Amino acid sequence: MKIKLIVIGKTEEPWLHEGIEKYLSRLKHYVGFSLQVIPDIKNTKHLSEPQQKSKEAELLLKQLSGNDVVILMDERGKKHSSVGFSQLLNRYMVAGTGSLVFVIGGPYGFAEDVYKRANALLSLSEMTFSHQMIRLFFTEQLYRAFTIMRNEPYHHA
Repeated sequence: MKIKLIVIGKTEEPWLHEGIEKYLSRLKHYVGFSLQVIPDIKNTKHLSEPQQKSKEAELLLKQLSGNDVVILMDERGKKHSSVGFSQLLNRYMVAGTGSLVFVIGGPYGFAEDVYKRANALLSLSEMTFSHQMIRLFFTEQLYRAFTIMRNEPYHHA
């Protein structure tokens, strides 16, 4: 199984970028993983929130293939413990999922077209975090999930 994380806009804070890179490097030992950055939409101050989400949706949907299982990182999504998330990933692997794609949207979330394409919604917390911070939290949880699957000592229950 290959896992891809698609994000809108580059990670601006160097400390966030460093943390993300740390977990990307660690993930290489467990799974084929890639991070794809869709550039920020230009001139957003002239766009309404729905217009911005629509433009992001166009770019995002172009990156998906028909066989991708798409999971949106969304505040309305299902919440899992770290062990539960690990079990979810394991179920996708056992089911023979070829490509699992997680998507972190822009600051306003997703357009309806993207929700229609999604197979599931996932939330990391009831709290709201910036779309940039979620990148770090997600990559750490993905790494943690694989260490849980292998009974490695990173996760302490």
